Amino acid sequence: SRALVAQRALGSPLFAAPLPALAAGAARGWHLGAGPCRLTHLLWHWSLFAQALLVASGSCGTAWARWDPRSRRLAVALWAAALLLAAPAAVVSGVEGDTGCVRRSVGILSPAYLLHLALCLCLLLLLPAGLLLAALAVPRLRESWAAGAGLLWLFLGLWGPYGAGLAGEFLLQAGLLEPTCGSFQHFDLALGLSQGLGVLHCGLGPLALLLAWRCRARRSSGGCA
Repeated sequence: SRALVAQRALGSPLFAAPLPALAAGAARGWHLGAGPCRLTHLLWHWSLFAQALLVASGSCGTAWARWDPRSRRLAVALWAAALLLAAPAAVVSGVEGDTGCVRRSVGILSPAYLLHLALCLCLLLLLPAGLLLAALAVPRLRESWAAGAGLLWLFLGLWGPYGAGLAGEFLLQAGLLEPTCGSFQHFDLALGLSQGLGVLHCGLGPLALLLAWRCRARRSSGGCA
C-alpha cells in the first residue's frame, strides 16, 4: 500500500528532525530548557507510537489497500492516538543540570512515568508478541507475512530490545530486582545501546521499504522470486 509506505516514511524524518539541534546543543553547551526537551521527546514518541500502530494495522487487515475515505479516517485516528499516547513521554522528560535533556526527570514510581512505561511495553513488546501469535494462528495473516509483510516487522524488531530494557530498568530502580556491584552502570550502557539499535530504523526502515518496492516490481516482471 502506497499510503502505508508514505506514512511510515514520514515517521522516520519526524523522529530524526530534533536530533541535529539536540546534538549541536549538547556539543556547544547550549541550555535547551525544559520546553524544547519535552517537545523533542514528544516528537520522538509520536513517531515511535505512530509507526507501531501503522505496523499493527498493516499486518492485521486490508485497511490500507486503497486510499479512500475509510483509510484516510483511519490515518487521522492513528496519528491522533499516537500523539495522545506520546503525551506522558513529554511530561516525564526534562532537563538535568545545565544542558542535559533526560527522558525521565520524575520518580520511577510516579503515575505519569508508570503510564508512559505501560504504553511503551504494550506497543514495543506486547503488540509484536500478539501479532506473532496471530500470524501463526490465522492462515490469512501467515500468507500475508510470507508475501513480504514481514518487512514491517523490522521496526518492531529494532525497538523490542529497548522495551525490554525499560522493563528491566524499572525492576532495578523500584528495588524488585536485587542490584549487584556495577549493575546500574552496566544496565545504563545496555539500555543506551538498545535505544541506539532502535534509532537505526530511521535509516533502515525507508531502505527496507525501497527494497521491498523494487522487489515487488521485479516480481511482477518475473524477477525477485
